[in-house]
Order: sequence, then structure tokens, then C-alpha cells
Amino acid sequence: MYVGFIGLGVMGQPMALGLARAGTPLVVFNRTPARCEPLRTAGAQVAADPAEVFERAGTVILMLADESAVDTVLGRGTPKFAARVAAHTVVHMGTTSAEYSAGLQDDIRAAGGRYVEAPVSGSRVPAEQGQLVGMLAGDEDAVAAVRPLLAPMCRETFGCGAVPGALLMKFSVNLFLITMVTGLTEAFHFADRHGLDQRLLRDVLDAGPMASAVSRVKAPKLLARDFTVQAAAADVLKNNRLIAEAARKADLASPLLDICHTLYGEAVEQGHGGEDMVAVLRALEARTDGASVPNAVSVPTPPA
Repeated sequence: MYVGFIGLGVMGQPMALGLARAGTPLVVFNRTPARCEPLRTAGAQVAADPAEVFERAGTVILMLADESAVDTVLGRGTPKFAARVAAHTVVHMGTTSAEYSAGLQDDIRAAGGRYVEAPVSGSRVPAEQGQLVGMLAGDEDAVAAVRPLLAPMCRETFGCGAVPGALLMKFSVNLFLITMVTGLTEAFHFADRHGLDQRLLRDVLDAGPMASAVSRVKAPKLLARDFTVQAAAADVLKNNRLIAEAARKADLASPLLDICHTLYGEAVEQGHGGEDMVAVLRALEARTDGASVPNAVSVPTPPA
């Protein structure tokens, strides 16, 4: 039985390549056909449309950009939905709201399918190296069946209970990631504007207790002003928004997250959404240089 994989973007393509190179019988689809060619070369079958993926695969992994893309691929809200998901396991590896994921699980169960929530921690480079960290939520038997499939993509996986526990865990991890990278970026901006040697800053950080795998990847990018995407600023803004919404719904204070939300909103509005998340540096520089700040993206508030 084939495993299906739909969504071959910045993260999805290297994840799917990891499966194909590990020998997983894979059938893939992507809206932009050119993204499928490396998978074809690696031995995967390329489907003409999502329906063909579900016809050929019993388990289908979705690594899609947003809720609308997931609904479209599944045919949710149309008669196609039940036909696609019945007797299938749908593995949702993208990042959506927790409420959306819980509702999707209900609909898939009602149609006779199984659902596993499986977001990952890590960006493009860990995806290429098979070093992502997976978080799994869903029925125990479905999670147990899916866990071995993730081994070529994830160096470790963690059970997070019932849906939407995995997404909420990812939000917790990403809150730390976003604030940490923003702080690192501000430190480099501070050193730069004080005329300090930023290479020396990198070396001091690498030698000290605050060094991490993230800082050792992002500090050289800041040093070189290399904004080549690993985790796009626009995607970070989306994640930030989802986390902020979850915080508001639980009546939680999130002051660090909220200022990061504003800064990433400014970077995206300045046209840097397709650059790496360290492009938040552009927003900091614009503020320091007295450039007019664009209409800042407001921090989400839940409906009354």
C-alpha cells in the first residue's frame, strides 16, 4: 500500500524526499507540478490530482499552507470528502488553529476515516537532514500506526494525547522559538549600531551558555545578512497569529509574543515575507532609522 504525500513546499518537499529515499512507497501531489520532479527522480509516483492520491494510498500525509488548502484537497464540504477519507488515515502535519484541527478530526471520524495531528518542530535544514521533532495527537491506535512512517523525517516523536494537544504543544515550542530568534536578531542589531565586531559577538555567543542549534544557524545568517529562506517571515507571522489567538481564547498574557507579532507584521508589510525569519532585522532597522512604520498588524482578539 502506498503512502500519500500532498504539499511539497519549503518543508514538504524535503520531508517527502526523506520518505522516498528511505524506501517508502510514495505517491505525491503538489499544485505546482515542478515541485514533484525531485520526488519522481527519487522513485515516488506523481499523481494527477489529490483524488488519485487517496485512490492509491491508505495513509495520506498533508503538509499544506493553511486551512483552506486542507479543505480543498480533502473536498471538505462536498460529497467528495467522505469518498476520499473513508477507510483512510489522514495525517495533518501543517500548522492550523487548534479548533480547526479538532473539527477536522470530527468530520473525518464521522466519514469513517482516522485522523492524526502531527506538526513538527524545525525548519528547512532539519527537514533536509531528517532531524525534525514530531508531535503526535489522536487515537492511540492511529498514532501507533503512523509513528513508524515519520521515522525518516523525524529524529524523535512525542505523544501529546488527544487532538489538539500536538498543535498546542507546537504553539508552545514556537512561542519560545519566535521570541528567541527575535531577541538574537535584536542583539546583532544592537551590536551593529554600536560599531561592535559582529563576528566577535557570534563567537562569544557560541562559547557561552546561551548557544543553541538555533543560534548557531541563525547567527551566521545575521552576520552575513543572508535572508535565504529556512523559515519564511510570512510563515512565522502566521504561526505567531495562531499562537496569539490561542492565548487570547485562554485569557493568557503574552507580551513578548505580541511585540514579535508586531515586528514580523512590519517586516512582512515592508516586503520581506518571503525571506527568512531573521529578516525581522529589517523592521528593527526601519524603526532605528526613523522610517515610517507601516500599519502594524494588530494582535488577534477572539470574537465577543
